[in-house]
Amino acid sequence: MPQNKFVKKVKKKVPWIEHLIENDVDAFEFYMGKEHKRGYNELCIVCRGTKKLCGKEKCPVVIKFYSYIKRKRIIEKTEFHGITPPEVFIGRFNYPNVRVGPLTSPLFIKYLPMEYWIEKYEDIEEFIDERLNYIRSFSECNINVNKNRGKIIEQIQEIALSSKSAYADVELLKKPKLTSYMLDLNTQPFGPCAPIKRIDVYGTRSDKILEKVSYDSDLKAKEAIIELYKNKVLVSKIQQLLSAGLLGLRHQRRLVPTRWSITAVDSIISAYLRDNYIKNFPLINEFRIFEYSVLDNKFVVIMIPDVWSYEFIEAWFPGTPWNISKTEIAICGDYETFRGRWNYAVIGGCYYACRLAVTEYLFKERRQARVIVLRESYPGYILPVGVWLVREAVRRALRRPFIKFDNAKSLLEYLRCSLKINLKTWIQVSELIRDYLSQTKLYNFF
Repeated sequence: MPQNKFVKKVKKKVPWIEHLIENDVDAFEFYMGKEHKRGYNELCIVCRGTKKLCGKEKCPVVIKFYSYIKRKRIIEKTEFHGITPPEVFIGRFNYPNVRVGPLTSPLFIKYLPMEYWIEKYEDIEEFIDERLNYIRSFSECNINVNKNRGKIIEQIQEIALSSKSAYADVELLKKPKLTSYMLDLNTQPFGPCAPIKRIDVYGTRSDKILEKVSYDSDLKAKEAIIELYKNKVLVSKIQQLLSAGLLGLRHQRRLVPTRWSITAVDSIISAYLRDNYIKNFPLINEFRIFEYSVLDNKFVVIMIPDVWSYEFIEAWFPGTPWNISKTEIAICGDYETFRGRWNYAVIGGCYYACRLAVTEYLFKERRQARVIVLRESYPGYILPVGVWLVREAVRRALRRPFIKFDNAKSLLEYLRCSLKINLKTWIQVSELIRDYLSQTKLYNFF
């Protein structure tokens, strides 16, 4: 037999995770989609979750896998009666032809919007256990995002409009399975996947404001997002409505991949607050520092009495997601001045999620400031959970009493003791801190 064929057979038949499967779950197999042809790198094959070769304190693959095994016999059904939270998923692979579908679960568990997740979970493993309760069902065939009709589309739009969980009778084409993508080291946790054959949803209940805005086909998507936000609709709900193609002009409505809709809503609302209000407010009167720690992440919000500018910097310690080094800390960030920015932030959706939390606070205070947000992710943070963590952590930091300083020198001295990374490194990386320390303002002479 040619060697290349033998290698292909081995890779397909004996993935390393099979060594972890107990006798009572021999039926476990990987459901491989076209977009999930990643495989495991050599470190994972050698380590198999025991030697910590990637530097993480715990193996994310093993944690996800055993969380799935605990509830495998409950959620691995092709037909069930259960609930569907008001949450739908629109994929982004192969755009504009994508997979769409609702989250469903045979377990009648209470669903909380992501705005409240941060108080519910004390560690990563609790969050994984919760998310794996939900089956991510999807359409058998990819659906074009411009196609805003059809039974499956109507069903997910009805779910997205609902303000509470609804009941569902679900029939799947296959048993839900974990995919290799779901077991990836740097992928946020979500439940097993399966193509959906039929779903009947009942018991949905939507608010009047949601129906009013979604039925107004003469209202642009940006204006609809702002209108919903002004009526105190949760940001997570607005993101779902945009993703399900329920906002915008009649002939311009389309499905929006979930990841894109999250960042779009964060960006639109924060830009609205910044440009229409915050830039016109007076400056804060003192230097302020806010702090918050959650899930082995520390967030420090620095506010300086100056005109609006904003910067968000993340520092990833060895053993955390996105940092492949075992010895060095990876730091990245991006910023904007008073004039704003015209391109997409280098660090992605976290930048806009954090900016939303910051602009909400300044709008409430009726003030403007130079804002620098620093994030340190420690080795206990073994896999990403989503940009919601940044938004909600910064929101909660800004709800706490701040520490006040009279000058920049005392503020920097506090940071030197509060952060694990050397202060000189932060100053070297931060454009806005370095600019403030080096630039002399005209009002300093008066």
